[in-house]
Amino acid sequence: MADSAQNAPETAAEPTITVSQRRRAATAAALASSVEWYDYFVFGIAAALVFGKTFFPTTNAAAGVLASFATFAVGFLARPLGGIIAGSLGDKRGRKPVLVMAIALMGAATTLIGLLPTYDTIGIAAPILLVLLRLVQGVAVGAQWGGAMLLATEYAPPGKRGLYGSLVQLGVPIGVVLANTVFLVAAQVAPPSDFLTWAWRIPFLAGILVLGLAWYMHVKIDETPEYRRAEVKLAAEERGRVKSPLREVMRDHKGTVLLAGGSFMVNTATFYILLNGVLDYATRHLGMSRTTVLVATLLISTLQLAIIPLSAKLSDRIGRLKIYTFGAAGVALWAIPMFLLIDTASLPLFVVASFVGSLFLGIMYGPQAALFAELFTAEMRYTGASLGYQISAVVGGGLAPFIMVLLLESTGTSMSVSLYIIVLALISLGSIGLLAKRAKAARSTSDSADRAREAVGDQP
Repeated sequence: MADSAQNAPETAAEPTITVSQRRRAATAAALASSVEWYDYFVFGIAAALVFGKTFFPTTNAAAGVLASFATFAVGFLARPLGGIIAGSLGDKRGRKPVLVMAIALMGAATTLIGLLPTYDTIGIAAPILLVLLRLVQGVAVGAQWGGAMLLATEYAPPGKRGLYGSLVQLGVPIGVVLANTVFLVAAQVAPPSDFLTWAWRIPFLAGILVLGLAWYMHVKIDETPEYRRAEVKLAAEERGRVKSPLREVMRDHKGTVLLAGGSFMVNTATFYILLNGVLDYATRHLGMSRTTVLVATLLISTLQLAIIPLSAKLSDRIGRLKIYTFGAAGVALWAIPMFLLIDTASLPLFVVASFVGSLFLGIMYGPQAALFAELFTAEMRYTGASLGYQISAVVGGGLAPFIMVLLLESTGTSMSVSLYIIVLALISLGSIGLLAKRAKAARSTSDSADRAREAVGDQP
């Protein structure tokens, strides 16, 4: 599935990539992903616990939560826009400057949310401004993932692309751990009566620290070696022809983009159901403690720090799609038992349900960055991989907590949510199967071309 360009050895004319440079780039990519997802997840936690009361006051608690989760989903609608803009710029101008821009944008938007007056202070302007800032967050995270993923995978040494890519994927559980920890600390340092007044703002105001990371990356990190090779190739082509990575991807690789998005749909939807939807469900419907659920989520996310790199490393040895398929099938099989255990409102069973679900998600998530990178050549990789990822985020993740609340309110049973997850899992498994067929066909075509060249004495 990987294109030949990405495995090409560096030529003598190219600068040698040192171990130190590789590690510095991978660390920077992991940090960028972590702080970006922290900012993004802080909003999700606040949507479940705070915004329904402070920005969307209503006498109906479910209506307030629905409005809050709708605002949460708005960020996902903006993510493809961020992916398109960043993908075009990243494929033309470089990975690093676009990633730096995305980090700075996210830090600014998150800090401003922390300073935003509530509905009681400025009325209808409060939710409008909240939605606008959430849109900015969506654009930023849509731009960030492709840049961080490529910074890590395009610096990876041979045979370790999956492992290096997983360092960026670790940003998700790290972001969850940080977001939950800061919310727990904020809840502890302030009396319960003050949590909705000012303590909820503390996690958002921490977003200003992200700007320091943007400056560090701008000064200390070099552009990726694969982009520099692609840049030389593009410069050698006809200069009068203006190339559009987006146009090229949508013209020649639309099917691959859609299948990539479909393959990841169940992962992103189930993740946000467990992270945000279950947080609302467990506290509002099952009567579980907010602090207890946050601590359980924090501990489960910590375990992901081991699962993600292990599954990625295994994918370097036995193949991405095998690991990916196993994770998606596991999510489908666990969907019903998971909610049966959650419905007991027992903390130990809640932890088991969430942990096993998160285990299968982590198995899928580990090799995902390398898999998406290998679907496209370097000249269009930022655009193609970002679009595939963000399509799954919009269709799967962004609407998942909102759909979960709707299903629970309309059916009165969590089994409807389990069936929703199973349907998405079947879509993902079908998409993975088609990607596998395409990879097999591509290998067969490549082998035939090699045999034809050998027959005439040509060299590949």
